[in-house]
Amino acid sequence: MEAYPLGDSTSHAFQGRRPYNGSMFLERGHAYVRLTYGTAYMLNMSSETVNIGAGVLLRAVEPVDGIPLMEARRPRVPLRDLARGPGRLTAAFGIGQSFDGRDLCTGRDLWIGKGEDEADPAVAATKRIGLSREMHRPLRFYMPNSAYVSGPRRLLLLPSTGISGV
Repeated sequence: MEAYPLGDSTSHAFQGRRPYNGSMFLERGHAYVRLTYGTAYMLNMSSETVNIGAGVLLRAVEPVDGIPLMEARRPRVPLRDLARGPGRLTAAFGIGQSFDGRDLCTGRDLWIGKGEDEADPAVAATKRIGLSREMHRPLRFYMPNSAYVSGPRRLLLLPSTGISGV
């Protein structure tokens, strides 16, 4: 995931609330879905209190449930690539503009959560990708040992330890 905190000039919320970005200003945990480059939807989640625009872009997931449906939506794609990348993720899950504003914490048709038996994974941080400014900030977070991570893995910092990487 990539963070777009308050005051970040690359955030869709930076210029304030607009007709297209209102979901970023909802209470934390709501979907903000935006068509990017006219080709792919991106799924973000609001991350602040009401009327404070900030969020995180969901870049990739490891498919563990509903794999046949994802494969039907993305035929002839290896399991590793079904949802590895923000556009691939939304295609695999069938996420479009109709998901904008949905509460991702209610556990209905689309939600984000942690399984009961899952341990807290190691998390690494690196610079965000696909940006022309503020890309030096370590605001992209990922599990370093996951095969499902999208983009480069040049480690800048292990947040839980404060240890710098390569």
